[in-house]
Amino acid sequence: MRLKVTEVFFSFQGESTFAGRPCAFVRLTGCDLRCAWCDSAYTFTGGDWRSLDSLWDEVVGLGADLVCVTGGEPLLQPAVHDLMVGLLARGLTVTLETGGHRDLSPVDPRVHRIVDLKPPGSGEVERNLWANVSLLTRRDEVKCVLTDRADYEWARAAVQRHELPGRVNAVLFSPAHGVLAPDQLAAWMLADRVPARLQLQMHKYVWGADARGV
Repeated sequence: MRLKVTEVFFSFQGESTFAGRPCAFVRLTGCDLRCAWCDSAYTFTGGDWRSLDSLWDEVVGLGADLVCVTGGEPLLQPAVHDLMVGLLARGLTVTLETGGHRDLSPVDPRVHRIVDLKPPGSGEVERNLWANVSLLTRRDEVKCVLTDRADYEWARAAVQRHELPGRVNAVLFSPAHGVLAPDQLAAWMLADRVPARLQLQMHKYVWGADARGV
């Protein structure tokens, strides 16, 4: 069994409630979304076919107790579930970053799912799979990447409508890097007392917006 992989690397997790922790990343190839602010378009094509055994060995060899399976859209490749189960079996804490438009039900319940909700500014708002909301648990997190006030108001309404703070571990509002000023988003959130965390992409402030493998 194989997966098409863009890169495997060791860095600090830059997002979610795991931000700041040393983390092994497995970035899979391929995505069926084209978000306007995408920062990983290099994952859409290319990549190398890797066996699960080689991936498990490489991740364990990196020495992290936390691993992030990301993309692209990792749920496009069915073997990703076997990858995550194998990582769990090796005693690792496993997180999955997904665009939120693929069915979450096959994901092992021990995995921490970081699930996007796509606002209008992404260009992919119609792709949100709202049936996933009922599958979310206190182990999971929801992320909204926002480009402007309209995106913010859409996300604020979605959080309230689906009662997300009571469902998940954290709701994360993230300004699209270089598009929406973080202090502007912070001001809106504070004024409205939104039950969400302000999230910045830590790795972009440390290594720059275009750096790969970090």
